[in-house]
Amino acid sequence: MPVNRRLALIAFGGNALLPENQRGVQDEQMKNAEKAAELMVHVVRKGYELIIVHGNGPQVGNLLIQQEEAVTKVPPYTLDVCDAMTEGSMGFMLERAITNELRRHSIDKDVITLVTQVLVDVNDPAFENPTKPVGPFYTKYRAQQLVREKKWTMVEDAGRGYRKVVPSPKPIDIVPKWIISDLVRAGRIVIAAGGGGIPVILNGRGLFEGVEAVIDKDYAAGLIAREVKVDLFIILTGTERVYLDFGKPEQKEMPVMTIEEAQAHLDGGQFPPGSMGPKIRAAVEYVKAGGKEVLITDANHLKAALINRSGTRIVESRRENIL
Repeated sequence: MPVNRRLALIAFGGNALLPENQRGVQDEQMKNAEKAAELMVHVVRKGYELIIVHGNGPQVGNLLIQQEEAVTKVPPYTLDVCDAMTEGSMGFMLERAITNELRRHSIDKDVITLVTQVLVDVNDPAFENPTKPVGPFYTKYRAQQLVREKKWTMVEDAGRGYRKVVPSPKPIDIVPKWIISDLVRAGRIVIAAGGGGIPVILNGRGLFEGVEAVIDKDYAAGLIAREVKVDLFIILTGTERVYLDFGKPEQKEMPVMTIEEAQAHLDGGQFPPGSMGPKIRAAVEYVKAGGKEVLITDANHLKAALINRSGTRIVESRRENIL
């Protein structure tokens, strides 16, 4: 690793490239990638070698819709392959944007995307209770047909139609983790585990096998952060800071939380599973495993958060609330 360079991992959602208020055309996503690249390169300029983990929810959802529309003409792919496809396409957009931003600042650094398999436990309880909706809305007739033909689990969604639901197991290992570590320590910017990575299990013969599931990208990012032993784990979200009683008149911002405090608030129901919960849990697991610091903020406040003027820091003890 270059002298005096620390390691950082930054995780952000797929809506950073495809917000809800946009059509999702390629030009829009490229411009959004360019905005994201400015932040990524700012982290590099602060003295960090960088790993990037992005979400892919909107992108893989659109791909599944495209496949359903063309199902009579082109055989569809399974969800694990769709994950790989979006890892590649989103990785390319981010790679190009970050490389160009580096060139603007005369920084000689390579960027690489790793299509990343992430191991999950075949006995994870999530496989017994699929809850994560993916892809298009179906009519009742089409949903029943897919249940018969493909053994999918389908649920009715608030009168809008039926959707496929898949399990969301916890990641237990990153298949190419040493490649990620070697590359980032050699000074490369590494984009890995897009969308939480491609979920795989070890089958009865000890071989990797893809499964239709969704891995939370914050959990995957936290696992990489622990395994690679990064110095700073950054989680970008939709709010400037973590708040207690969020959205209520008495909401309280939390500039700093120890892992003990974060765990207590998590256990007390402050952070819902579908929003801040996985981020806080990933942060706690990272610090408990020996990680130094987690920074949670939004894109607009990242630069300020890096100089301790915004965001929420999660640390082992309050004595460590320093950059």
